[in-house]
Amino acid sequence: MHIALPLFLLTAAVVAIAALARRVGLSAPLLLVAVGAVTSFLPFMPYPFEVDPEIILLGFLPPLLFAAASNTSLIDLSRERRQILQMSVLLVLFTAFGVALVAWRLLDVPFAAAVALGAVVAPPDAVAATAVARRIGLPRRVVSVLEGESLFNDATALVTVNTAKGLIAGGAGATTVFTAGRDFFWASAGGVAIGFVAYLLVSWVWRHVTDTVTVVALSFLSPWIAYLPAEEAHASGVIAAVVCGVATSHEAPRIQTAQSRVSEQLNWASMTFLLENMVFLLIGLQTRTIVDGVRNSGSGLGRTVGIALLVLVTVMVLRPIWLLGSEAISRRMGWSSTAMTGREVAIASWAGMRGVVTLAAASLLPADTPERAAMIFIALFVTVGTLVLQGFTLGYVSRRLDLHGPDPREDALQTAQLTQAAVNAGNRRLEEELDDSEFEVPEQVITVLQHQGARRANLAWERLGHSDEGTETPSDAYRRLRSAMLDAERTKVLKLRDKGVMDHEVLQAVMGSLDLEESMIARVQDYDRSLTERMLLTPEQRQFGCEHLADAPFATDPLTPDGCEECLQDGSVWVHLRLCLACGHVGCCDSSVGKHASKHHEETGHPVMRSFEPGEGWRWCFVDDVLG
Repeated sequence: MHIALPLFLLTAAVVAIAALARRVGLSAPLLLVAVGAVTSFLPFMPYPFEVDPEIILLGFLPPLLFAAASNTSLIDLSRERRQILQMSVLLVLFTAFGVALVAWRLLDVPFAAAVALGAVVAPPDAVAATAVARRIGLPRRVVSVLEGESLFNDATALVTVNTAKGLIAGGAGATTVFTAGRDFFWASAGGVAIGFVAYLLVSWVWRHVTDTVTVVALSFLSPWIAYLPAEEAHASGVIAAVVCGVATSHEAPRIQTAQSRVSEQLNWASMTFLLENMVFLLIGLQTRTIVDGVRNSGSGLGRTVGIALLVLVTVMVLRPIWLLGSEAISRRMGWSSTAMTGREVAIASWAGMRGVVTLAAASLLPADTPERAAMIFIALFVTVGTLVLQGFTLGYVSRRLDLHGPDPREDALQTAQLTQAAVNAGNRRLEEELDDSEFEVPEQVITVLQHQGARRANLAWERLGHSDEGTETPSDAYRRLRSAMLDAERTKVLKLRDKGVMDHEVLQAVMGSLDLEESMIARVQDYDRSLTERMLLTPEQRQFGCEHLADAPFATDPLTPDGCEECLQDGSVWVHLRLCLACGHVGCCDSSVGKHASKHHEETGHPVMRSFEPGEGWRWCFVDDVLG
């Protein structure tokens, strides 16, 4: 069979099953593993079906880790570094040796082989845990910790597996505690150093190359630029790829062009979607081969299933023991300010889904490893078991613990604050540029520039309000009308294209500008859709050092509770309402035609207003341009 056909079928299956999972609200990794497992027993499937572990560890793992690291905040990693290091190093070792004790007794294998099995099943998967966590909506801090853990725990597990392999191959005298510690230190420190050098190399090229295609192509090579030299130097390629990914994404806004960043994000999103879903399908497709391998070995399928079940229980129990125990110790030692809350620790202890590294690492065990077939089956059993048991119940546990994902109203509030700060900075820079300009800038140009910034800021603030269903905000009207105009413009361009009266390159340039503008409108609409669930906001307690907010009350009696005082007088329609906390004046927001709240501040000098929308408690200082 030509290799193109299997690749096409795999890719088509991934796209179809992932789309189905999204449509029915299931986790794509769980559904892909299930479909793969069932398919592996069908008569038309090739047998035996085995995936070379080197393909996973060298082909799939570097780009997946790099992509996950690129989407991880360096600030979050730094803030949660104690928790992440504890979980990605100490918890992995604790789980590895805990499982080793169980496997050593039940499988009757050398302790080194039992440690290898423990290290194989110890690390949660970078894709599975965060994919499920984001789908069900966990607090961002929990997701950040789980992401950080899953980025680095593979390194600890693989180093431990390699150390155990050395013991299996050379006997107890081949590896000592000192050499194991030395190897682990070099794997960690060497991985960080090589990853940082790879980041310096990539960033240097980015600074000197502005061609978008070249920059995106280099971005695709970056995981292996870090991973391969590290592995060649016997350091951790996992850590090198992660360090390179985190560092490059942190610096990208400074050293990449905007066009390169947008193209890179879109291309990486597509590639990551295919790779991360394909690995779970491949896990499932190996089920029959692994099961038959155990059935044909001396272990026996029934006995191996029993041992696998005990290992699965051990893996699932050791994680909460470690996390809840370390959380209690951290609070006793006074470290609670840097530790997760008790409920957050509880949900993190249940988010231990295993993935592709577990099965790939098991396949790397030497052929003469005692009970190797049973170990590979146990790795598969633990992977599928955690995906099913923990993956399907994680949402229920989070609801029982009363843990929720980010409040969309809080996200909208932060977006409005950040957008307003950015627009204010842009306006100040505009004034500086006008003062230093050698040429006289037309007033019309200045007005357009200021209007563009104001429209973006107003759009962000509009998301916080509760507009009537029968009314339309100015931003909604702009998007609706501009979308209709773009549709007409595109139709006209296509008619001219079909008549053959325009050059192809000219048509491509015009169509590209239309597509760019329409994609910006669509992106805003998608973000608005994600905030449709409106939750109540409690009054914000942070004052951001503003004396006006510190002195202002949180509430006052409105003079005109029915709406904007001026709009009621002249018959105008407002978008959202604002309440002056100094005198109780009710005025309309800056998205409204009258902008009476801002005009009231300009006339009276009253510094602080509060949203007068139902369920909103945020305040705004006109003087310092800060939220409180």
